[in-house]
Amino acid sequence: MERAALLRSLTCSPLACNAFLFRSSALRFSRTSLSPLSRSSSSFAPKCHRLIPHPTGRTLLRRSLLAATSSASCLNLRKRLSSLSTRAVATPPTHTSQEFVGARDEVAEKLGFEKVSEEFVGECKSRAVLYKHEKTGAEVMSVSNSDENKVFGVVFRTPPKDSTGIPHILEHSVLCGSRKYPLKEPFVELLKGSLHTFLNAFTYPDRTCYPVASTNTKDFYNLVDVYLDAVFFPKCVEDFHTFQQEGWHYELNNPSEDISYKGVVFNEMKGVYSQPDNILGRTAQQALFPDNTYGVDSGGDPQVIPKLTFEQFKEFHRKYYHPSNARIWFYGDDDPNERLRILSEYLDMFDASSAPNESKIEPQKLFSDPVRIVEKYPAGEGGDLKKKNMVCLNWLLSDKPLDLETELTLGFLDHLMLGTPASPLRKILLESGLGEAIVGGGVEDELLQPQFSIGLKGVSEPDIEKVEELIMSTLAKLAEEGFDADAVEASMNTIEFSLRENNTGSFPRGLSLMLRSIGKWIYDMDPFAPLKYEKPLMALKARIAEEGSKAVFSPLLEKFILKNPHRVTIEMQPDPDKASRDEEAEKEILENVKASMTEEDLAELARATQELRLKQETPDPPEALRSVPSLSLQDIPKEPIRIPTEVGDINGVKVLQHDLFTNDVLYTEVVFNMGTLKQELLPLVPLFCQSLLEMGTEDLTFVQLNQLIGRKTGGISVYPFTSSVRGREDPCSYMVVRGKAMAERAEDLFSLVNRVLQEVQFTDRQRFKQFVSQSKARMENRLRGSGHGIVAARMGAKLNVAGWISEQMGGISYLEFLQSLEEKVDQDWAGISSSLEEIRKSLLSRNGCLVNLTADGKILTNSEKFVSRFIDSLPSSSLVETTNWNARLHSSNEAIVIPTQVNYVGKAANIYETGYQLDGSAHVISNYISNTWLWDRVRVSGGAYGGFCNFDTHSGVFSFLSYRDPNLLKTLDVYDGTGDFLRGLEMDDDTLTKAIIGTIGDVDSYQLPDAKGYSSMLRYLLGITEEERQRRREEILSTRMQDFREFADAIESVKNKGVVAAVASLDDVEAALKECSNFFQIKKAL
Repeated sequence: MERAALLRSLTCSPLACNAFLFRSSALRFSRTSLSPLSRSSSSFAPKCHRLIPHPTGRTLLRRSLLAATSSASCLNLRKRLSSLSTRAVATPPTHTSQEFVGARDEVAEKLGFEKVSEEFVGECKSRAVLYKHEKTGAEVMSVSNSDENKVFGVVFRTPPKDSTGIPHILEHSVLCGSRKYPLKEPFVELLKGSLHTFLNAFTYPDRTCYPVASTNTKDFYNLVDVYLDAVFFPKCVEDFHTFQQEGWHYELNNPSEDISYKGVVFNEMKGVYSQPDNILGRTAQQALFPDNTYGVDSGGDPQVIPKLTFEQFKEFHRKYYHPSNARIWFYGDDDPNERLRILSEYLDMFDASSAPNESKIEPQKLFSDPVRIVEKYPAGEGGDLKKKNMVCLNWLLSDKPLDLETELTLGFLDHLMLGTPASPLRKILLESGLGEAIVGGGVEDELLQPQFSIGLKGVSEPDIEKVEELIMSTLAKLAEEGFDADAVEASMNTIEFSLRENNTGSFPRGLSLMLRSIGKWIYDMDPFAPLKYEKPLMALKARIAEEGSKAVFSPLLEKFILKNPHRVTIEMQPDPDKASRDEEAEKEILENVKASMTEEDLAELARATQELRLKQETPDPPEALRSVPSLSLQDIPKEPIRIPTEVGDINGVKVLQHDLFTNDVLYTEVVFNMGTLKQELLPLVPLFCQSLLEMGTEDLTFVQLNQLIGRKTGGISVYPFTSSVRGREDPCSYMVVRGKAMAERAEDLFSLVNRVLQEVQFTDRQRFKQFVSQSKARMENRLRGSGHGIVAARMGAKLNVAGWISEQMGGISYLEFLQSLEEKVDQDWAGISSSLEEIRKSLLSRNGCLVNLTADGKILTNSEKFVSRFIDSLPSSSLVETTNWNARLHSSNEAIVIPTQVNYVGKAANIYETGYQLDGSAHVISNYISNTWLWDRVRVSGGAYGGFCNFDTHSGVFSFLSYRDPNLLKTLDVYDGTGDFLRGLEMDDDTLTKAIIGTIGDVDSYQLPDAKGYSSMLRYLLGITEEERQRRREEILSTRMQDFREFADAIESVKNKGVVAAVASLDDVEAALKECSNFFQIKKAL
């Protein structure tokens, strides 16, 4: 769900060693205000543009690596982990090519499809058939296998000619009603009442994708039909109000007031253009591609969006949203004949068009000389602005697309240079002391032509040129000397493990493959080739073995980077006045617009504003709602799916084992109770976790240790986990060590975990100082881009101990700690090193330790001796007794001020303190509030990019949050009106059934084997029994209207006693204080 996904972004961040790895310069947007709506409690964090990075990585290699980093660091999962079940679906054993067949040839021919080619793709154990619709030329990839998580997607080439954001606005708008589904937002109805495992849409710089996924066949075809009708027959091309709502419009409530801009995409892009890293990415892309469609912003520039007309909007849809311009993807275990039958009903209504010729992407010609660009970005007044510069070197690598083998080799080269903390280019840049953190995403190949970008942020003015020189000299040295053999072996193992494991986390495997395939298919290249890594991988390994790695990689460095004149250097300078200047410029434009209007014009605009708002806030009629297909309660299993869990004991330590098919991979978690840790040491824990993986031992440098992990395992991560426990005052708080390896490497895995925990030495002051700088830069970036997460953490810290702990390790308090720690590292390194050692001595103990194992039974049995040896190596007891943490922040309303054009607004209270007793119906009700009241009032009519609520059943905290919100006090008024909304709610049986089914869809979230074992472990730690899961499910399925009205009384405490926190601009906070004096305490954060 969208609020769950947004909250996940609050509490989960990738491993420090992979934090920058999967950024993409192919800037994308998706329809919802979050990462894709994939339902899972897996810690995989897909890359999605709206909020955070998009689902795919940069290359065939990077996409697999992205999927493999599923053990993300989680500071606080209490809001992620429902007390309910998670869908457990095992990955099936290998199948032969004969077991999967495409549609019968005679059926395809009868339905109007010509079979172009057919292949069995062993890498994904699938039979793939490429069809062409004879009448329109639409191309269809039909991929058949045993995966029950079925995927559909339709993709159009949509190259913009300007930065009005037309592809992005259209992507939002087509899902706002269609010919067969004539309601305001069928998309939201699907959110409410389907079992989707993925539901979203993405805008790239040159294409727009509409994917859905579900494990339920009936539900899947319902989703497919709604999406096909939406893209080909949308109401928005006839409805000016939808264009205004999703794109932009003038808003005037009263002729005496000021005119303002409103629109969901308009405000979304204001948020995007408030983030320095995003501004850098856009500037780089447009400078690298000045002569083709990538030279403009498909998402939309807020200064240009208001130039878009409704006529241009309609024409863009007519031109590009046509079957002739479509690539359509089906994947999974459903009937291939049925896929073509569904498609033929739509495609046969069209004739061929010239769209494929008009939408072709022209390549950018290479420069003959490098280019340099200096830009400003909005910065706060705090800190030394002279040390806040950013510099990034960017290359366009080729004037045409690369072949797959060259692309894969470049991906390996990229991983060697930047993929781990030990990678030489990354290591040298960070150890130089010239900047705080890496910027630039390395190799990017999602567009027609590949690019390479690398740089630093947090750079002092005099050091800008030094950064450029260091990058160039390091690249030259790597070309001349090559790479260490252990580094090459570690990269090879990491990449091969990732490709073969194919762990996409909560992201459907079929969608990952679709996005991989479409990266070539959209440019009229072979859609099968990106799916087949085995041959180019083996060829690359053979070349390295025969010629040596230097002979393979050095020529690429020379050709594509060192001797390539198509280089753009971007220098970003902090400007504390930029945000206010932009606001003043917008205000002046709007003042001129108003001055040009007559009294009649102003009255008409006020009337039109009210008309739009009335339409937005008027519910759809029941007959329109009934048009959206849905399941019935009879389609829903009455019991949660059980994850096999055997609780045992090895040498006095509790061991959980989950017998699941994992394709010969062993997944493990070792958790240590943090209850013995002194309160003042808590903020050091994230840095302690990073130090374990990025400092050396007595006999291994950190580079050697990192390479050893890469050579022997699929990865190790360390992070803290904190949650409230229902019915208990004291929180559940652990350090989690997570790892994975092939079964034959189980001994190596536990040996390396032991080395990391017990042998790493906290003696490298300079490296630790780098960790502090990197962490501070990440927190500052998060504050700008994910302010809702900072708000949620801040409110949690005011309401319970677990929230306070989490905020100490990942909120504003943590940022303040990092800012003070930077100076302290030089002044008292001995004291800090001693504190790190004290944390280790407090945590490492068999007492309170738990080991979690997920693999098939034989692997589990064979691994027990290695687990036993590992446990024996642990100290028998910690040196400190259990600590009583009893701290909270003061419960005053707080405004965290940063330079931004949008706000993030929250309000929360503990409803258990009012006497509310948990019932499963609360999940249905909170989902319904988010998908109706808050969606309509905060997003649709309020203009925010997102508005939602969350009920943490562990702590009792019910919270409201908004995302990229133009409002502040108005949004709080909406929150306060929620109780009255519930009391006045009238709902028919169909609507209630949809709400229940949608909630079950969240509860039964799709998971791969590692996530199943992990979720089961978390439920064990939180004391959630199978009996409780069954009881909550029954309560969900039996939810009544009376439950909604009773819940209204419970959440009235949020209105009356709730604490407010906001990340907002100073202007908006000051305006709020004028209207409501002393309402906020102001805290300046940047």
